[in-house]
Amino acid sequence: MNLEGKVAIVTGSTQGLGLDIAKALLEQGAEVMLVGRNTAAGRQLSEELGPCASYTECDVENDEDIDKCIDNTLSQFGKIDILINNACLYADNGITSSRDEWHKSLNVNVVSAAIFVQRISPLMGPGSTIVNITSTGGKFGAAGRALYPASKAAMLQLTKNFAVSLAQQGTRVLSVSPAWTWSPSVASLTGNNIELADKVGADFHPLGRVGRGDEIGKVVAFLCSTDASWMTGVDVPVDGGFSILGPDQGLSPRVWFQRHSK
Repeated sequence: MNLEGKVAIVTGSTQGLGLDIAKALLEQGAEVMLVGRNTAAGRQLSEELGPCASYTECDVENDEDIDKCIDNTLSQFGKIDILINNACLYADNGITSSRDEWHKSLNVNVVSAAIFVQRISPLMGPGSTIVNITSTGGKFGAAGRALYPASKAAMLQLTKNFAVSLAQQGTRVLSVSPAWTWSPSVASLTGNNIELADKVGADFHPLGRVGRGDEIGKVVAFLCSTDASWMTGVDVPVDGGFSILGPDQGLSPRVWFQRHSK
């Protein structure tokens, strides 16, 4: 994987998975524009990550901010080859969610990505890549959830539509679906205890733990490279085997009956 000479925008990249993806792209030689709303964190990170990283503040719900982000990237690096749509809102009140909550979630998680693609794709040429960060949550049902899974399912479909729309100009569009990944949201659920996260995650991931952000980042970097030049319009599950299990967690009926007979 060699991304030297490539310029990337990564939304929602001042922490968590977005930052891990940005680091993976930088490691492969890309120049990266970090995008977020935490200006202090963004500027500090861009300094720590070196001259190939920069930061621009952007509220992805605001079209003028999106245009400014693109303009700042062009001013700083001269072009745009890669777009990573990672910005995401996790808040979800499930079936009780209000209309405003639905609008907010879809606006951040889906519409912002669509507008970024709309504004950036005319500036992209052959060899350019768009990667949408989706989730196993967009593929399966979950009690008490509605907004986040619906938005991720929509992103899976947008990936296919945009891939067909942009294929003729040589832009590839893909998505990556992580399962449980060590991140600020998982850290908050476990009291920042990664061992606990791995212990709980082992029940749902055949590889026996939760994922790490750099593992997702490396796959994203691969998809943006020429090594993946014959791939477009597909989702790549980076989920430790989560999506291959059914509700029986990969165990035979004999195991479940034995457990319940004790």
